[in-house]
Formats: sequence, C-alpha cells, structure tokens
Amino acid sequence: MEKGAISRDDVLKTMQEYDALGGPEFLDLYGFKAARKFLILHDGKEYDSKAIAAVAHKHQHGRPLTWQELSGGVGHAVDWLKREGFKIGVSRSPKWTRDELILACDVVARNGWQGLSASDPRIAELSELLQLLGAYPPEERAAEYRNCNGAALKTMNIASFHPDYPGTPTNGGQLDREVLEDFLARPEEMARAAALLREGLRSGTLQPMLPEDDGVDDDDVSAPEGRVLYRRHLTRERNKRLRLKKITAVLRKGGILACEVCAFDFGAVYGERGRGYIECHHVVPLHEAGEGTTRLADLALICSNCHRMIHRCAPWPTPAQLRASVQEQARVVGAAVSKLPTSAANPYLSAT
Repeated sequence: MEKGAISRDDVLKTMQEYDALGGPEFLDLYGFKAARKFLILHDGKEYDSKAIAAVAHKHQHGRPLTWQELSGGVGHAVDWLKREGFKIGVSRSPKWTRDELILACDVVARNGWQGLSASDPRIAELSELLQLLGAYPPEERAAEYRNCNGAALKTMNIASFHPDYPGTPTNGGQLDREVLEDFLARPEEMARAAALLREGLRSGTLQPMLPEDDGVDDDDVSAPEGRVLYRRHLTRERNKRLRLKKITAVLRKGGILACEVCAFDFGAVYGERGRGYIECHHVVPLHEAGEGTTRLADLALICSNCHRMIHRCAPWPTPAQLRASVQEQARVVGAAVSKLPTSAANPYLSAT
C-alpha cells in the first residue's frame, strides 16, 4: 500500500465507527489488539493508531488492512496519521535507561536504601532531572512520563532489590538490579557519576541527545557511568587537538606510535595508509576524573581493538591492566600449544 492512501476524512469516519461500537468491540471486529505504544489523541479521546489507520483504508479501497499488512510504529501508520494532522501520543512511557536509574538509585542510596513517596521533595527534584535528561524524544513519552508518581514507584522497585529488604522484590527490571549491584559494589564511583549527571543537567553542559549521524555505536558497550557521561568521555577522547599533542609528545621522546596494550603499529602493518594513525584513550573515566582540564598523562595511545575491549564492560581496565591480561592469555595459549604434538601445533609441518 502506498503512502497517502488514507485521508483525514477516512480517519474521522473510522473514529466515529470506533466510538459507536466501543473500543474493545471495534478491535475484536477487525482482528486487532489494543495499541502497545502509539495512540491518536483527538477531541479529548484516545484511539488505537494502528487499528484506526488500517480500517480507514476501506473507505477508499474497499477493504480494511489486516494487522499483518500494516506496521503500527513510526514509518508507517504513525507517519500517515501525522501527515493528516493528527496528534500522536504513547500509551505508556518507555523503559528506564541506565542514566535515569543511576539518578534514581542515588536518591534511594542517600535515603538509607528506602523508597520515597511521591510527595517527597527529593522525588520532585528527581522528576525534574529526568525531564531535563530527555532520555527519549517527546513523541515517545506518555503524558505521565517520569512524573512524581512514576519516579517514586521506581525508587520503591530499586529499594525492594536491596539484600536487606524484608519483603518480596517488586516487578522492577533486570537493569534495576544491575544498577543497584553497581552501587553496592562501587558506591563512591556511582555516587560520583550521579553527582556529575545532576551538575551537568542543571548547568546545561550535558547534551544527552546526539545527532543521528554522530556514529556512536555504544549498544554493546557497558559504561559504568551511564550513556550520557560515556558520550562526554568519548568527546574528550576525540579531541583532535589533545590527540595531536599526545602524539607529538610521544614522538619527541623518541617513542613510536604503537598500542600501549598490545604494541600494534598501524604504520608497520598497513604501510603509508596506517602511518601516523593511533587512537587516543582517556584513562580515567569521567565519573572519576570530573570535568577538570585533561592532562597528557591522562591519555593513552592504543589500537582500535584494545580500545574497544577497554570500553566493552564495566569496570574499565586501564591500558596497563589490559596489557597484563593480554600477556597472561598469550602465556596460557603458548603453554597449551607447547604440549601438543608437533603436527597439531603447526599443521603446516604435517603437510610437508
């Protein structure tokens, strides 16, 4: 079905049918389930966006679309409805991000690992910070997005996962547990991360939403400080001026541009294409170093693979710690290979 195949009048007629039958009966008649996310907000009422768009198809084309024929999200039904001037909302707020949970868990920790009520002024402050954080764009937020009731409920969920909680844990998510465990294992680090988030959000120095073409691929990177501070950390690492200063300092001392972890030299392997290339890693995470001036001693020159391995999971190892791990792994593999028969250790020998 091509875009633009339904009109505003088609949608309004379908809404009248929805009202006449009743929502559950309308959905049952046309074989749809209640919207899990997107709703049409019209004249003080809410309508299931996917079902309305699909059934509206019959007014010009003789039949409604089935649920299999139409995507209910952004890019299909929602786009059609928006283009015809309808306001779209969401049925429920999205899942909490790690950044949001760090802020909430810090409030619980400072309250003796007890949840807080919606009327507590600290919950009002938390709700305000969550709005400033803007972990999700406006079109993905329900009307009650991160309000005091939701923020208070989250603190109760987090508190219920504490080892000393006397009752049964509530229905919080796995990420709630993980952030709580991080606070218990590294309380000073996590409290510092929360403090930096609060300070950055209040001052406006943290910009959580990056341009879509920024190229940040942090889906499988576990940042101990949360995604927002991790992105700030990456910004420091990508500072071309600092990287050039670090490279110049190393070369002036007679060093070479080799990875400080595994000694990989891009120039030696790739020739002219790789000459002068090396990545720059800020050894101290933002939540530990704070927002002070970066010193060259805080920077390490490492290859792409080692850089990725450092950032892969928390807590991040230093280049020296990762180097020791690489050397130990090489020793283990070398010892294992030495015990194999000659032909198995080097299959090329058995072929000659």
